[in-house]
Amino acid sequence: MVPTDFKVLIQRFYQLQSERVETYQLFDEGHEAYLRTGPHYDFDHYRQLVHEITLAFNGISKEVLDIKEKLHNEFDRPALSEHMDKLQSKEKQKLEMTAKLQLARQRAQDHPEDEDCQEQIQEIKQEIIKNKEALSEIMQDFKYDSEECD
Repeated sequence: MVPTDFKVLIQRFYQLQSERVETYQLFDEGHEAYLRTGPHYDFDHYRQLVHEITLAFNGISKEVLDIKEKLHNEFDRPALSEHMDKLQSKEKQKLEMTAKLQLARQRAQDHPEDEDCQEQIQEIKQEIIKNKEALSEIMQDFKYDSEECD
């Protein structure tokens, strides 16, 4: 019973991470569509998108935290819980950086003569790349540790 339940939790965690990736894609696509409505931006539609994205991320995070608690308390796997804590923290940073990037892109579109805007966009993109690399490392560690007793 325990190994099957454990595997189900791990599989669900991976599904949730896939859902996060898809949600980011929707967020990016929605922002691109929003930018195309400039200079008189359709903020109402974008605000609705942000609301829906926020609900999706909150739901994913809540379920990840539930899995984390089960792994720690029911399966005595504190290492996996730690990986999930690190992952949640990095995901939060990624979302904050994504929002910063979107604001910078709009600023650059509104002020094409301002070269600082493009520089800021590149800096934020580099931060996001580093964040994604850290996320990937955490996921590798999680995968290794979760397969440890297979």
